[in-house]
Amino acid sequence: MSETEVTTAPRSLLLADGRPADRAWSLDPALKHLNHGSFGAVPLVAQERQELLRVEMERSPVVWFPALPQRLAATRVELADFLRVSPGDLALVPNASAGASVVYAALTLRPGGEIVVTDHGYGAVTMGAERLARRWGGRVRTARVPLDADEDQAYEAVAAELGDATELVVVDQITSATARRLPVERIGAEARRRGIPVLVDGAHAPGLLDAPLADATYDLWTGNLHKWGCAPRGTAALVARGPLRDRLHPLIDSWAAADPYPDRFDQQGTVDATAYLAAPTSLAFIERTWGWPAARRYMDELADYGAHVIGTALAEPTGADSAVDVGMPVPGMRLVRLPDGLAADRIEADALRDRVALELGVEAAFTSFDGIGYLRLSAHVYNTAADYEYFAEECVPVLGNWARENSGKRSAQ
Repeated sequence: MSETEVTTAPRSLLLADGRPADRAWSLDPALKHLNHGSFGAVPLVAQERQELLRVEMERSPVVWFPALPQRLAATRVELADFLRVSPGDLALVPNASAGASVVYAALTLRPGGEIVVTDHGYGAVTMGAERLARRWGGRVRTARVPLDADEDQAYEAVAAELGDATELVVVDQITSATARRLPVERIGAEARRRGIPVLVDGAHAPGLLDAPLADATYDLWTGNLHKWGCAPRGTAALVARGPLRDRLHPLIDSWAAADPYPDRFDQQGTVDATAYLAAPTSLAFIERTWGWPAARRYMDELADYGAHVIGTALAEPTGADSAVDVGMPVPGMRLVRLPDGLAADRIEADALRDRVALELGVEAAFTSFDGIGYLRLSAHVYNTAADYEYFAEECVPVLGNWARENSGKRSAQ
């Protein structure tokens, strides 16, 4: 939770003409959308921009594709300005996992080398690290970071796993399943002192953090613009500096393979790159309509309010505390502990997500950590207090029933 818990509903954001903010999106009004953090949501203005670009591409592909690298290079300048990095350090990739895969592919064989990750890491990125370690004949070492660990405890847990055999550290800037920060700057500084490269998975950082690379002590970072930045899906950045930078290549070789980094990422054959080209439209829409600082403040206050309302509703029948201390909280995201019997592991959490969407009409994120299930709230400007009040009033009682049913089944086994 933030230092000051918001127990009164923040005022909903409006468009310039007084309409609710959700009118700027094409989200299904029959559903409640409480899971922006997983797949984002694209404003209509950016959808329309992307569609115009697709029409242009299909009208004259022989003109479109040869000219595309120059257009992408210009787009990179705009996106680099948003992230406050040099355009020459930023390559475009489809998502943060693709950015991680680019880094893994660039690392030369390190026989017996070890890769350090944390138990909060995103599953797909960790699986990529495990595959790389197998190729090296090495192993992955997992730093166990308690959910409520503060900055010192989290840093010490990761630093304790570093050793002479460590060839790479992979650490989340903002964790997906547990909605918390990790001290990537301190970890990066220590790894740099030891000569170990660090890859920071910043999937949730663009838009949610003001300047995610402002104090970077690491050379490799990747983050999604299609989450909090609301860009069309399939838009992410890979930012690279230092000795590994010039060894990074796109996962698909094309005619630009001999070009320097990051230019060689701008030519990928017949890949539909309209999402990249439309991304600045999304970023500019939020800046022009509300301003990013005001948008982030609203998201944070609303997430606090949602956690309070839903947590209170969950606690009423049992008296159990649903509040969660994540040690290093982030803006716009909160965890609420679920009753025992729900989302004990990732498979159960995903099944609960699908059931809630199908039966209760709510898109929500359910996660697990150390065998405990959580509801992960991630608010954006189109959300309102009514979304969370609805979940507390209509969905929490059903979740309580499902939890009791599941616990009864387990007891009978």
